[in-house]
Amino acid sequence: MPLPKLRIYNRQKVHPIPLPWLRKIGKYALPKCLTEVKSPDAPLTSLPEIEVTIVNDADIARVHGDFLDDPTPTDVITFHHGEILISADTAERQGKEHGQSVDHEVALYLVHGLMHLAGWDDHDAAEAREMARRQESILQAALKAV
Repeated sequence: MPLPKLRIYNRQKVHPIPLPWLRKIGKYALPKCLTEVKSPDAPLTSLPEIEVTIVNDADIARVHGDFLDDPTPTDVITFHHGEILISADTAERQGKEHGQSVDHEVALYLVHGLMHLAGWDDHDAAEAREMARRQESILQAALKAV
């Protein structure tokens, strides 16, 4: 099965996310996330393309409200048609809380979004823990590889 084409865009102006580096992280993580597919009908198995857009809190809060009925900012929103939105503002806040850079948090959110496309859900506590374990393993390997 061919890998989906991964496109990454930065639509916010405050945080200078290094897109070539993030694209390398994504290209490394994508096949790893495919090996973690939870069910054969997970979106990641059939998408021709995945579009990742880095936005600010205002933009992600608007989408969060429009599609998930929660008008607050969040870290990442994943749509099964292959669109992932990442908030750089949230990445900065949460990165400070966890002692990580904005870039590291954005890379984590990218892997997290890919894991959602692989069929993983983080609403159940046990599944969220397993998802976090797997995505952290993928992220650490990607960071070492690039």
